[in-house]
Amino acid sequence: MSREIGGYMELEHFRGAEMYGDLYKFNLGRTAFVWILQHVKHNRVFIPEYICSSVPGSAAAAGFKVVSYGLDEDLEPVWGPEGAPTEEDILYLVSYYGQLTEETVKRRHAEYPKLIVDNAQAFYDAPLDLPGVWTIYTPRKYFGLSDGAYVALPSDADETLAADYGSLKRDRSGGRISHLTGRLEGNARDHYSEMLAASDEFATAEPAKMSLLTENFLRGIDYDYVQQKRCENYRILRELLPDKGPNPFVKRMPSAPFAYPYYHKDGVGLRKYLAEQSIFVPTNWSYLIKKLPEGSLEYKWSADILPLPVDQRYSREEMEIIADAIKGYSL
Repeated sequence: MSREIGGYMELEHFRGAEMYGDLYKFNLGRTAFVWILQHVKHNRVFIPEYICSSVPGSAAAAGFKVVSYGLDEDLEPVWGPEGAPTEEDILYLVSYYGQLTEETVKRRHAEYPKLIVDNAQAFYDAPLDLPGVWTIYTPRKYFGLSDGAYVALPSDADETLAADYGSLKRDRSGGRISHLTGRLEGNARDHYSEMLAASDEFATAEPAKMSLLTENFLRGIDYDYVQQKRCENYRILRELLPDKGPNPFVKRMPSAPFAYPYYHKDGVGLRKYLAEQSIFVPTNWSYLIKKLPEGSLEYKWSADILPLPVDQRYSREEMEIIADAIKGYSL
């Protein structure tokens, strides 16, 4: 078909720069992970228990043996019966709420040379250029996007990866942004089912290149402003709601916070109370509450750590509303 010229205008093309425009761009974080697994020559991947179920599920579906490991109060690995990873294994590391430091990654790399670093909650932390280390970013955790992911390759990446990546088809996002445009002009409740429907598509998605629509949106973001607002809102909540519980997720000020991880001894009850006040706080990750014993750290983190919103939509006014609501429940 010949190129169309004229007619009605499409969505405006943004001319800014993507923050990670030089990385490989995928349709989803999960499919980016699957694509990585398709290009590593190992048969075991060590994945933390405290993780979205799609990660171990995707690894198992790709033919890998998944070895779960725990975390202690300092987020240090606690190896299970199979021991620590060997040089023939892959270690999956998660930067929970931006707490994974460059020094820690380098230390892990010295011990376990094959790493996948999950920066879904640390978008502004730059990837490390190290052999055997892959880094995944999920921008829809930080911005109003329906999909998209970035992958930073290891410094010793095989040259054939470029050709394989180039052969991927390009995703299309136009059919799954109605919940985003709907919330922009309305409210979340009226478009929640559309968000769930869009998410349902992800379960069966195959690795593909990032859609032109998502790539376009990423060129229109003011990354400095987003970082500034998230840090500002985080500091306000930290001032109004100083953490008093067993919480390893607030030891380091993130470069650009994903959320303010607030501990409450009755996190489940507080979430319900906040929802009644139209303050919606997700559970990371709710399936663990059913799966794990109540005494485990991962259970407590899922149940009682509330990722309070600090994103760029909000200012001090909203942070004070959140803090007042929580203080009212605590009393």
